[in-house]
Amino acid sequence: MKTRITELFGIKHPIIQGGMHFVGLAEMAAAVSNAGGLGIITGLTQRTPELLAAEIARCRAMTDKPFGVNLTFLPSVTPPDYPGYVKAIIDSGVKAVETAGNNPAKWLPALKEAGVKVIHKCTSVRHALKAEAIGCDAISVDGFECGGHPGEDDVPNYILLPRAAEELKIPFVASGGVANGRQLAAALALGAEGINMGTRFIATKEAPVHDNVKQAIVAATELDTRLIMRPLRNTERVLTNSAVERLLVKEHELGSKMKFEDIIAEVAGVYPKVMQDGDMEAGAWSCGMVVGLIHDIPTCQELIDTIMADAESIIRKRLAGFLDA
Repeated sequence: MKTRITELFGIKHPIIQGGMHFVGLAEMAAAVSNAGGLGIITGLTQRTPELLAAEIARCRAMTDKPFGVNLTFLPSVTPPDYPGYVKAIIDSGVKAVETAGNNPAKWLPALKEAGVKVIHKCTSVRHALKAEAIGCDAISVDGFECGGHPGEDDVPNYILLPRAAEELKIPFVASGGVANGRQLAAALALGAEGINMGTRFIATKEAPVHDNVKQAIVAATELDTRLIMRPLRNTERVLTNSAVERLLVKEHELGSKMKFEDIIAEVAGVYPKVMQDGDMEAGAWSCGMVVGLIHDIPTCQELIDTIMADAESIIRKRLAGFLDA
């Protein structure tokens, strides 16, 4: 299958693995890239630019296919060494970067000069148009169903994707709530040029996380995610557990008076405890509604091959069949 996304990133299939904290390590990115998609290393999981450079080198030893790095720009009292991370990406020869969070305009000149293709994650059409205007090469359109931060507009992909198709000139992928070939076919029909998957890739054999995490995803249904931090306008979709439910009680009781400090026990330093130690009650961790569609733990190759075969079958047989009839 050839789309503007496969052409842009030099990949076989229009499937991108999203950046995920303490999941997007070299093993994950290499497995996705080797299977024909675009694997992504999560930059800020690496505590320093030097560690990121080492992780990129590890990934390159595992695959000769294209892969990228996610770099999320977040407001912070003590921000990460973003210039160092950008330099590490460029010096390492990475040619694809997924940006997220704040406007990446400050970093685009250096990335573009180095021949890096930038796909920016947006949760609204207005932000996508801004990313297009500043020179991003593609957009990851992130619907309300997504794990992590869905923005504050609450627009699901069935509306957001065709709206993006009405407005954008650059290619975009459907992100949030995607797990199978049916959804790839639907995304293409709605105007996207591919898909971005996060939660689905956690439940794969190569994902470098504790088996408890994978089993929790398989066991969950589409009703098992919660939205937290809405009073802070930093909404995050997470898989429910005792810590999340405790946090939601605090939100209800404190209302608009809630501060980040009130919930720090449920959200700070959680990812290593969950992803590495398998402590499923440690706190809140990002997870999409798509868990309702995840029933197994395949290899990345099996997953991507199945998605592509199912999507092509739907397009060639089911959809074309309606016209023939």
